[in-house]
Amino acid sequence: MRSRATVAAALGLVGALTAGCGSDAGNAGEVVFWDTSGSAESAVFGEVATECGRTGGYQVRVEAVAFDQALNNYKTAAQGGQGPDVLRADVGWVAQLAQAGLIQDLSGTPLATDTGDFLAAPLESTKYQGKTYGVPQVTDALALFYNKKQLAEAGVTPPKSWDELNAIAPKLGGDRALFINNDEYYSLPFIYTFGGDLVDTEARLITVNAPEAVRGVQVAKDLIDAKAARTALDQPNSYSSMKAAFTSGEVAMVIDGPWAVSEFTESEPFNDPSNLGIAPVPGSATPSPVGGHDYVIRQGSDATEASVKFVQCMSSAENQAKVAEKLGLLPTRKSAYDVPAVAQNPVVSAFRPLATNAHSRPWIPENSELLEPLQTSYADILSGRKDVQTALDETAQTYKSSVLTDYALR
Repeated sequence: MRSRATVAAALGLVGALTAGCGSDAGNAGEVVFWDTSGSAESAVFGEVATECGRTGGYQVRVEAVAFDQALNNYKTAAQGGQGPDVLRADVGWVAQLAQAGLIQDLSGTPLATDTGDFLAAPLESTKYQGKTYGVPQVTDALALFYNKKQLAEAGVTPPKSWDELNAIAPKLGGDRALFINNDEYYSLPFIYTFGGDLVDTEARLITVNAPEAVRGVQVAKDLIDAKAARTALDQPNSYSSMKAAFTSGEVAMVIDGPWAVSEFTESEPFNDPSNLGIAPVPGSATPSPVGGHDYVIRQGSDATEASVKFVQCMSSAENQAKVAEKLGLLPTRKSAYDVPAVAQNPVVSAFRPLATNAHSRPWIPENSELLEPLQTSYADILSGRKDVQTALDETAQTYKSSVLTDYALR
């Protein structure tokens, strides 16, 4: 999934950082696994990891690491020859770690040959300069979540376009129709709506301020100005404010990912999970960015052989199906979706076509660095502090001066 540090913090996806700045992973028969999942997921991943070690004939030590600290802690540890043998990495980290020489090229291992069963979009995130550096763990996408009862009482259906959303908003109480989270990841569906993107990697061109991107982000601002949607002026608390508004029934719709379902269904409006509707994000055919996580193996690990077996086991269709069944997370293997317990999961079934058709992101080492400047500009736009073109022009200049100095401005 994207580099989602701010969202992870808002979601509370922060486990205890038991690994410090690096573990002494020097035992060839023990795999040290840094699990960056949240408290709602870590028990299941830990259970699967332990079973993989038991059946595979090696030891597994699972260490819970806070997602928003994991990348920096891993780099610090790995540069000193320490750290975990296996890391659950955000999809946006892989190219960066590969470029830095901190994870292993898996091209010559079974992990790079058994790939036909993986969905194309998450598999792309494991590549760097034509080589394989990771194995897809879970994938995700953004969807439109809606309160079925509220929409039914208003006599409307989930909007398929932003124009439809604008049209039905008065029946849902104006800005009570939709809460727009002003986090940078959540700006991407708007940017993608009319064919925009952050960069063109083939042309080595910065496109975040191109007309298509500007037009898409303008839609988000127009919805707020038309009182068809609302946002939070306090950017660091935007996600929690969105979640609170939706789970209290204050707003009818939000845009979020499958990781949010367990929190939504703990709230009063969705105590009956059947009241939670899931639909594609309005806009183009593929407006959702690819997200998710990959398994990577540390360069210099003394437990490489066991780590390869561990990743094979963790990423197997059987174990992906187990995770999907218990947590509602989206498998990266096609065959896992056909397991009856997974096929019958309404959340996974609703997200399957969205994940399959999700919009690819630029799998470059600077992927994560593209998001922070966008966060600032997007918050400024939605709050009205800056107009769309000005804010995105500034973002493009930041990319050029600090992130992608060898790319051209449009």
